[in-house]
Amino acid sequence: MYMAGLQIDKLSMRFDLPNGSSVQALKDVSIDLKAGELLSVLGPSGCGKTTLLNIVAGFLAPTSGAITLNEKRVYGPGPERGMVFQQGALFEWMSVRENVGFGPRMKGMAEKPKREIVDHLLDVVGLQEFKEKAVYELSGGMQQRVALARCLANEPDVILMDEPLGALDALTREKMQGLVLKLWKETGKTIILITHSVEEALLLGERLIVMAPRPGRIHKEYNLPFAEMGVNSDLREVKKDPRFASTREEILSMIWDMEEEIMGGKGA
Repeated sequence: MYMAGLQIDKLSMRFDLPNGSSVQALKDVSIDLKAGELLSVLGPSGCGKTTLLNIVAGFLAPTSGAITLNEKRVYGPGPERGMVFQQGALFEWMSVRENVGFGPRMKGMAEKPKREIVDHLLDVVGLQEFKEKAVYELSGGMQQRVALARCLANEPDVILMDEPLGALDALTREKMQGLVLKLWKETGKTIILITHSVEEALLLGERLIVMAPRPGRIHKEYNLPFAEMGVNSDLREVKKDPRFASTREEILSMIWDMEEEIMGGKGA
């Protein structure tokens, strides 16, 4: 099936407050993502990263602008867009297998193909031997693997990730970063990943957007080689590339300057 990708066209979002004032969360944000691209989004707190993701997911209606996926206008949530949250948002009373199979079951899929999909995805994320465990018995990293598998079971065209690895310890986070790259390459899904970690954005973003706040807008965009490098390499080796270090320092300085400006504005 032909996939035209995701277009975000002149998106703006204003929140009107009870006291009569308003907050301009986003202003004229435009992004054109080809099918299968992996985009990471960075920026200081308050730059509208999560608001942008929630609009793409269909949870929020923008004040102006449009989202188009595969040449169809987006007006609300839909199965072609899957969401992975910072906390897995799993059904804790269900087993791993039941969590992953929930979407196909809701679609009325027959038991045999549903079981085949679930078993395949549990193999992919390395949880086959844990499939009968309850979610609460799993570590945080394992729960995020379940969340990824459950998202993929719905066969979305686009996977939206809101700080999906933010709550994990450093070692587990690095392993999960490798898994995200593996899934991206093997499934060909379009992925938008929100993160506060500059290193993570560099490692996982084939394209990387730095957003500026007040109002939230695109400040700078990068096209990067590190995600492709990381598919077949140790991520620690990728981080040793001189280009990685120089780009990291450039972006850190950029975000630091924005934070300083915000703090200075508050004190004025």
